[in-house]
Amino acid sequence: MARADTGPDFIEALARGLDVIRCFRPGRPVMSLTEVATAAGLARPTARRILLTLQELGYARGERGGYALTPRVLELGVSYVRSMGLWEVARPHMERLVAQTRESCSIAQLDGSDIVYVARVAVPKIVTLSVQIGTRFPALQTSLGKVLLAALPPGEVERVLAEPSRSGVEPRWRPDAAERDAALREVRARGWAITDEELALGIRSVAAPLRDGLGRVIAALNVNAHAAETSVERLAEEHLPLLLRTAGAISADWAAYETVPHVTVGS
Repeated sequence: MARADTGPDFIEALARGLDVIRCFRPGRPVMSLTEVATAAGLARPTARRILLTLQELGYARGERGGYALTPRVLELGVSYVRSMGLWEVARPHMERLVAQTRESCSIAQLDGSDIVYVARVAVPKIVTLSVQIGTRFPALQTSLGKVLLAALPPGEVERVLAEPSRSGVEPRWRPDAAERDAALREVRARGWAITDEELALGIRSVAAPLRDGLGRVIAALNVNAHAAETSVERLAEEHLPLLLRTAGAISADWAAYETVPHVTVGS
């Protein structure tokens, strides 16, 4: 049914697509087709076509018998990222970490075989690859991506990495399956990841997981450094303890944030 009070140029199909995206709210990351249809006020066949379209475009994925949004939704607007609860929770911690290390730090999430940057506090430095919110890189060659891949359930890594990267970046490190699996086992064992010019010359970084109140890895936080200025040893010995402390603080605050009721008050 068409909406009331809309003009002749109103596109109902676009509005319905946005309604479906808005169905996924805090506490409801995965929804069944019936739940989406009910929440959006749509017939099941209509909701199904919209979800399949979003999935085809990379904005949604099938998960545990339902559907979930992907980090690609962030590409719809940087302003959305800056209004996210995770960003607001993380920002003061990230700013303190940057002040302590004098290096840039970022938060990223996994989207297929890529990572997508969703938050960043940067220091002005010349680096090989420009990074901003929405930037994507191949996951396996980044410290952020290694942390996120290592947190996947058994068997998921192969499926995720089989998806083609949409980053447009050709990484320097191209391991075989055995070398890749060994690297991810090491990350799982120690709980953090480090990379040394595996993505591109001049880039070193160390990353740690960010967890929700149930202990699930929801994102990763890193400290990024220029190889000519910061050694691997300095990353591990000086920056890593500060990074781990910051990641723990963000995770604790995020878990507390999740327990607060989120109510939208209509005008």
